[in-house]
Amino acid sequence: MTLFRTADAPPAVGLFALNMAPTVGPAELAGIASLAEELGYESLWVGEHPALPDPPGTASPFPADLELVDPIVHLSYLAGVTSRIKLGTGIVILPLRNPVVLAKQLASLDVLSGGRLMFGYGVGYIEPTFRAVGVPFERRLARALEHVSAMRSLWHDEKPGFHGEFVDFDHIAAHPRPVQADLPVITGGHAPAALRGAVTHSHGWYGFGLPPATVAWMKESLQREADVHGRPADLGPLGVTVTPPRGALRPQVVGEYRKVGAERLVLFPPDGIDLAGLTDYVRAHAPGKIGATPFTG
Repeated sequence: MTLFRTADAPPAVGLFALNMAPTVGPAELAGIASLAEELGYESLWVGEHPALPDPPGTASPFPADLELVDPIVHLSYLAGVTSRIKLGTGIVILPLRNPVVLAKQLASLDVLSGGRLMFGYGVGYIEPTFRAVGVPFERRLARALEHVSAMRSLWHDEKPGFHGEFVDFDHIAAHPRPVQADLPVITGGHAPAALRGAVTHSHGWYGFGLPPATVAWMKESLQREADVHGRPADLGPLGVTVTPPRGALRPQVVGEYRKVGAERLVLFPPDGIDLAGLTDYVRAHAPGKIGATPFTG
């Protein structure tokens, strides 16, 4: 089977990490989000680490005092200060979440944003965080895939129900349902198990920090997973979202990403810049300036 759509246009452009400095504060966040929407960015993406090891050690690449606003809370604020731009979790660490509660939160966010939510999830890799939350680190992919299926039942089934190893419920309902008839689900991660989850359970795959050549290699791996495990027809072609290596991005490189079939590039601004520097970065990387497709909503 052919897994991917043929790229017939330059990629759309998203912006990553607005739930980190210098946009932790509401005024700073609203200003950058509004500017991105005005300039034709297609989407805003935020990540998650609910708690980090202190001291970091080998388990975590992040400082323990990293400021990172909760993604659901953050996107809810963005839903109120924007009107067209899409809102994505890139990613929520799904095994750490209760799927019934998270399904309600995401459905509510989709309603409040007018159907602009994209739900990206990953399985996590910082074991001390799992220990702190009280969730086993082992078999986290299996847990995540059950969560996806259980949430879809709550979102879309007339009579929701799910019976699995980690999730078990029936004779319940949760309203409001998402505005979108099939709320987009995107799997992040580079390991074979994550690629398998993208192929078998998700509308798209999110690769982080990857140059074009690596994206091409990862797509070959995704195709092999589809050849072995199949893909449900109702999921359609697998979309490809990529965050390039952090920093500036030239039009020539955008063209290289288009050639390897990336449909969306989610830009990660340089580390340590202040609000003025971030504003300059967002302006300099507007889709029309880097050879990408401006979003009109």
